[in-house]
Amino acid sequence: MVSRREMLSRTFGSSLSLGLLAMLGEQNARAAAVTQPAYLTHPPKAKRVIMVFLDGGLSHVDSFDHKPALVANHEKRVANNVFTGMGQKMSGNEGVFLKKPVWDFSPGGQSGMMVSDLFPQLRTQVDELCMINSLHTGHANHYEAVIGMHTGSFNSLRPSIGSWCNYALGSECKNLPGFVSLAKNLPYGGNAAFSSDFLPGEFHGVRIRPGAEPVKYLKPQRSAKAIDAQLDLVRDLNVLDQQKHELYGALNARMHAWETAAGMQLAAPEALDISKEPEVIREAYGTNRPGEAGEMAWKCLVARRLAERGVRFVEIVQTGWDSHGDLKNAHEKKATTIDQPLSAMLADLKQRGMLEDTLVVFTTEFGRTPANSAPNKDGRDHHPHAFSSWLAGGGVKSGFTYGRTDEHGIQIAENGMHVHDFHATILHLLGIDHLKLTFRNAGRDYRLTDVEGEVVHGILA
Repeated sequence: MVSRREMLSRTFGSSLSLGLLAMLGEQNARAAAVTQPAYLTHPPKAKRVIMVFLDGGLSHVDSFDHKPALVANHEKRVANNVFTGMGQKMSGNEGVFLKKPVWDFSPGGQSGMMVSDLFPQLRTQVDELCMINSLHTGHANHYEAVIGMHTGSFNSLRPSIGSWCNYALGSECKNLPGFVSLAKNLPYGGNAAFSSDFLPGEFHGVRIRPGAEPVKYLKPQRSAKAIDAQLDLVRDLNVLDQQKHELYGALNARMHAWETAAGMQLAAPEALDISKEPEVIREAYGTNRPGEAGEMAWKCLVARRLAERGVRFVEIVQTGWDSHGDLKNAHEKKATTIDQPLSAMLADLKQRGMLEDTLVVFTTEFGRTPANSAPNKDGRDHHPHAFSSWLAGGGVKSGFTYGRTDEHGIQIAENGMHVHDFHATILHLLGIDHLKLTFRNAGRDYRLTDVEGEVVHGILA
């Protein structure tokens, strides 16, 4: 009989099934293959990804897309030729009213990149950012847009970008999964945002929550000897069953799940424990701040620790950015909780020499309207036609702005980038050809970028 330690040492890849999530983790067969997969076509600039997702729709004209004309033309009526499209529910066919940014903009760093007072600390890090002011997406509803940003599909469920990266590259640490989502609350797309869908179940994202028990059932409830005996028995029974059902993928995923669960009991408690971090680091992130601010600080610091330990794709989720009314208080409340830890994470990664091969992705599902149906409306509605996101490290240009919207931030004016292009470029930075990373399902080869997407070489360093 194979012991638990022997089993873990022989297993390069692993997966996790904890709580309601099932069969998550990394691959082993592909990593052990003698030949390099066909989709790895060039040397990677990034080894790993940390993705920060603001769920609900960050207003681009209040954060990173500086539009002085919106100030000059505040409450001016303009033609309503955009806002009713793609399911947008906005009245006023006779025209809509421009709304100026709620926050002032100022230049930051040597690049002079304009960032609003919504993110004053992030403004100090702009020389590390590759700002994209010309993203656009395929849907104006939250659920579809969130799923589209994660999976490349707006109308049907597909594997998330984290699952694709996990499937393609696996984890660099056999005792930690390849894809982790740090999410206290689920985004609009729910668990589908982290789903492996038709990919093998072991590539699903592992959800970890801030708090006293980040991963349920992580602490062993029995002695190490009892756990070893249980794992050995389960593995032997699974192997016997697998001999009868060679193509039973769910069983294979479940076997991976037990192996990764055992591995995480060894590695995860240490990786998630920030108490060993120097006090100056914890203060920089703001881990002692109360409420959501402290939780976001914990997420950002843990994201760095997981990336440092070989997790391939880490996502930080912050919900609550849907600001149809009272945008000032709603956006400000959220921004003050993430501005400090996100800025600290960028500085920390750079200081450790990790930013060079870690791609940090900051995005949301769509922007918010630069105009409203009434001149005195406090909030902004959904705007899929143009929004801002940024990348940092991992082979992208720094202190650089790509793309441009029109004078009011309504439509793309130059170098538009669709979500499919965004995904293709992220995969390219990881050394992956998005056209060749495919998986056959129901008689068809699928990929993250569906049948579209082009690598945006203009942002590559």
